[in-house]
Amino acid sequence: MATTHPPKDAGEAHLGHVVFISAAAAMGGFLFGYDSAVINGAVTGIQKHFEVGNGETAFVVAIALLGSAGGAMTAGWLADHLGRVRTMLLAAVLFAISGVGSMFPPTIQVLALWRVVGGVAIGIASVIAPTYIAEVAPTAYRGRLASFQQMAIVLGITVSQLANYALNEAAGGESTGHLAGIQAWQWMLGVETVPALVYGLMALAIPESPRYLIAAGREDEAREVLREVEGEGVDLDARTAEIRAVLQSTHKPRLRDLLGGRFGLLPIVWIGIGASVFQQFVGINVIFYYSSFLWQSVGIDESNSLLISLSTSIVNVIGTVLAMTLVDRIGRKPLALAGSVGMAISLGVAAWAFSFREGTGDTATLADSYATTALVAAHVFVFCFAFSWGVVVWVLLGEMFPNRIRALALSVAASAQWIANWAITVTFPDLADWNLSATYVIYAFFALLSIPFVAFCIKETKGRTLESMG
Repeated sequence: MATTHPPKDAGEAHLGHVVFISAAAAMGGFLFGYDSAVINGAVTGIQKHFEVGNGETAFVVAIALLGSAGGAMTAGWLADHLGRVRTMLLAAVLFAISGVGSMFPPTIQVLALWRVVGGVAIGIASVIAPTYIAEVAPTAYRGRLASFQQMAIVLGITVSQLANYALNEAAGGESTGHLAGIQAWQWMLGVETVPALVYGLMALAIPESPRYLIAAGREDEAREVLREVEGEGVDLDARTAEIRAVLQSTHKPRLRDLLGGRFGLLPIVWIGIGASVFQQFVGINVIFYYSSFLWQSVGIDESNSLLISLSTSIVNVIGTVLAMTLVDRIGRKPLALAGSVGMAISLGVAAWAFSFREGTGDTATLADSYATTALVAAHVFVFCFAFSWGVVVWVLLGEMFPNRIRALALSVAASAQWIANWAITVTFPDLADWNLSATYVIYAFFALLSIPFVAFCIKETKGRTLESMG
């Protein structure tokens, strides 16, 4: 069947409405970013309050990521059976419950349990937002609208770091200091309940995905949504018929539908997994989960380390804005290549600077010149990641898979991302104690390896309709 394209002016006329819909869906990304990064400011307080070492702390930080992998794996099934909007509501409820529970944990084991609940919500949000946005966005704007997910994530990270710093300062510069009888690190973890409630309310205000509605036999509703997002000028009969034809030629995806090819899974699924793993193996979340720990390990005090965490989050926002302006203009692949080169260089410089660290543990120091070099390199690394892999991977995962397996394949790729994230997160404290410089050499190696991966494995998706993706 010939592919139909909505008139560009129709998309522009309804862009404001589509922007609101995409922003509401991406609110899950805000919570994803907040919940992921808020632990950065709470790490020191958790260690002191529960009197635990790096091993137990790493476990509590990383355990949420296993929950995220589980949430991402089930999100595709939930999206196909409950619908995209109801799945968002479920994630909002889990975020809220996790926030309250994490605020008042009697033991570190109970805190870990609530972190898992929050992790499941993160995993669901990481899948459902790009899936939904890709399905409602007009083709001409899909890349920029899909970028809302990453923008929401980095805003969530930034707000969490701002909240961490403000709460820490209000408590006298100590995360174990008290505010209204509650320690600052507890407030840090509990504040996410507020955006969780906002996410739930916004999810109630947006329409269901037209592709889900057509799959469920609710074509009248689907036509109305298509009119809202693609404009009065679009041929609704043709668009509905196009989507229906694709859906009728397939069946509900199962794991066996992802199988095929020489190495078990379909090549496109392996590419999605590879993109997800590379995104994490460059060590980006060390900056967002452990930056306060990282900078304290080279002699910077807790308050200043949280301020540095905030500054890197702001750089992250700037890079993401740049990516949003470029992703539909120059494409996904050029951005990813440029980012890989920049990350490899900046991580290499950081590794060199950290090689001059003297001492270990609380007595470790780094001379001012090398500390400045490491700080600049870390900020450049975050910027290069933000304008490339931070946005591009989520855009690609929402676009690159054929319709018949999109939700399930995205779930598998996102699960791989969370497992890779967990591996980096759980190993960093011990690796940093062993050799901080060598740890960054490893991250630089993966950034370097991502260059041929992008060059030879990634196909450009700019300007293509979802129905044309195989």
